[in-house]
Amino acid sequence: MDITALKMFFMWCTIINVGILLVSLFMCIFLKDFLYQLNNKCFSISSDAFNAICCLFVSFYKMLIIIFNIVPLIALMIIT
Repeated sequence: MDITALKMFFMWCTIINVGILLVSLFMCIFLKDFLYQLNNKCFSISSDAFNAICCLFVSFYKMLIIIFNIVPLIALMIIT
């Protein structure tokens, strides 16, 4: 596998994962009550705890995208 193929791979991984992140962020902001009611049927947690979990999920997912997608893409761009 050559460097160009790796760059394209990481670029598309980044695009797809950022899209998933934006959809998740949209859902956590605008569909918060629906998601809370849906999850409250399975887990009995407070609304404040659910909001904290949503923020934690989005932050953790963003950190994973940066570490495993964006940083390798930038490193490949630097070495070529």
